[in-house]
Amino acid sequence: MRAGVVVIAHPGAEDLAVQAEELGLHSFWLYDTPMVHGDPFVALGLCAKATSRIRLGIGVTSPALRSAPAAASAFASLNALAPGRIICGIGTGNTARRTLGMRPTTAATMENFTSALQNLCAGRTIEYREGDRVRNVRFLHTGAHANTADPIEFVVAALPGPKAAAVAGRRGTGLISFGLLDPTAWQALHDARRHAAHDTPRAPDSRMDSYVVTALHILDEGEDPRGDAARDATGHIVLSLLAFAADTAADARAFAEQLGPEEREAVRRLLDRRGTTATAPDRHTKLYPNCLERIAPEDRDLILPSLMDTLALVGTRNDLRARITILEQAGVDELLIQPVIDPPTEMAQLAKLLT
Repeated sequence: MRAGVVVIAHPGAEDLAVQAEELGLHSFWLYDTPMVHGDPFVALGLCAKATSRIRLGIGVTSPALRSAPAAASAFASLNALAPGRIICGIGTGNTARRTLGMRPTTAATMENFTSALQNLCAGRTIEYREGDRVRNVRFLHTGAHANTADPIEFVVAALPGPKAAAVAGRRGTGLISFGLLDPTAWQALHDARRHAAHDTPRAPDSRMDSYVVTALHILDEGEDPRGDAARDATGHIVLSLLAFAADTAADARAFAEQLGPEEREAVRRLLDRRGTTATAPDRHTKLYPNCLERIAPEDRDLILPSLMDTLALVGTRNDLRARITILEQAGVDELLIQPVIDPPTEMAQLAKLLT
């Protein structure tokens, strides 16, 4: 299986991209989380100038964050800096929107946005709508500053469930998911994508790869798999799920209701610890600071073993290779880890694990 890295956008991200390329990793991604982290397009531009081979991704942007013309301009500009190496991840904005206290967009809106970006980034004209006004738009000038000649890889963010996978099938895109390590769930996503793609013509240069974002901790001999080191390495993934559950706990169909008693208790403790409630209008300002970054030591008790097992990869080298092989057999093409403790060391461990 191929390996890649995803990090938050920050000064110095380009240094990590260079190290990832030197290690032979396949891709380097930045989260698109406005008002939480730095701007990923600025940071990825620096990565593009500093590297020559590694593929560079935004994971993921959303129609609720950017208009199609603005997003297409950003991706075509990156494609001018790193021709043929750009990956455009698109989602409903589940995390990025919630950190603003807003709801994600719909799968239908995401599909329209994906179609618009695919066409604009290939130099074609689209019908662009703002309110009641509709106009045909396209790049007026392309070339050195906006590359529409080299292909951009598109991937759609999918949670368990068929809607996003169906969008990927109809649009001929890849899939990316966060913390989804269940091979049966991946097989279902791929089945939904194949079913939706039936009789849909594909561009000859389109890719339909599948990516999973997770955390990785390789155990030393005799190391406790539930110890502080393992919790620190995986805590950002687990805490992001707990924050999502806490944020949506007031919904009658809340994700938290699908969790077990121990996990629901962790959600309750998280709300109490952050000094907010599931119905507080400003809860996003309490739940999402430090989102997707290294957890504080006082939050280690929230990193439950059950969630570590579900969302992250913790084990010996042999254990991890076995789990990764099963994911590969389920159709996952690339494992993306987010290193938060010592990124250079963690990237080197990932490269060694998969070579």
